[in-house]
Amino acid sequence: MSKLRILYAATEIDPFLQTTKVAEMLRRLPASMQEMGCEIRIFVPRFGIINERKNRLHEVVRLSGINIAVGDDEKPLVIKVASIPTAKLQVYFIDNEDYFHRKSALVDKNDKFYADNDERAIFFCKGVLETVKKLGWSPNIVHCSDWMTGLIPLYLKTTYKKDPVFKDAKSVFSIYNNEFDDKFEGNILEKAKMLDIDDQMLASLKTADFSGFIKMGMEYADTVVRSDEDFSENMNGMFHEYALHNKLSQVATDENLHSSYLALYNELAN
Repeated sequence: MSKLRILYAATEIDPFLQTTKVAEMLRRLPASMQEMGCEIRIFVPRFGIINERKNRLHEVVRLSGINIAVGDDEKPLVIKVASIPTAKLQVYFIDNEDYFHRKSALVDKNDKFYADNDERAIFFCKGVLETVKKLGWSPNIVHCSDWMTGLIPLYLKTTYKKDPVFKDAKSVFSIYNNEFDDKFEGNILEKAKMLDIDDQMLASLKTADFSGFIKMGMEYADTVVRSDEDFSENMNGMFHEYALHNKLSQVATDENLHSSYLALYNELAN
C-alpha cells in the first residue's frame, strides 16, 4: 500500500510563528504522521513577522511566478521554504509583497485589523492549491486549520475537482477559538470566486466576517474537527447546527491524539 499523503494548510507553525494553539498543533501533528510513515507537505502564510534570515527561508524559483487572482486583481505568488530544525520537515511559505511584507500578522501596530485580511486569506488558499499543482504531488488528505484556510474545501470540490492532482483528495477542517469581531470590506464574494463557483455556493461568506470563513469550511469539508477550547455561544450554535446534518469528527485529546488523527485520515482516504 502506498504512503498516505497529507497536505497541511494553516495560519502558523512553531517555531516560525506562534500566537495561538494552531502553531503548536501544526508542529507536532505532521511530525507524528511522518514518523508513522505518511508523506507530508506543510503550507503557511509568510507573515512579515517571520524573520527570514534567522529561520533560513529561501525562495523556490521554480514554484514562484504564478499570478493569483483576487477579484479583479492579480498578484504574483512567491514560494519560500525552510526546514524545522528539530524535525525532518520542510515548510512552504506563501508570500506576496503587497499582502505579507508587514511587521505583524493580522493587525497593525495600533492593533487595528488589516482591511484586506480577507484578500490575504483568499490569496493564501488559492496559492496553496496552485503550488501543490505545480509540485505534481497528489494528497489523499488536505487538512485545513483555522479560519484563513476556510475556502480550500470549497475550491477542492469545485475548481480543482477535475484536476488529476486533487481527484482523490478529502478535506479535514479544524476550527480553533481565534474568533474576531471585525468585518471585511468590499465585495468578498467577487474576490473569492473561481471557475465553477457561483454566488449561491458562497452564500455563507456574505456575512464578511470570521464566521463566514468558518461556515464555508464546515460546509464543504469532508469532515470537521473542533479544538478542545472553549468557544463563544455563537460558535457553539454553529457546531450544534452542523452536527445535526453532518459529521463532526471526534479525535482523542490525550496521548492517543495522533493515532486518532491517523485513523480519521485513513477512514477518509479509503
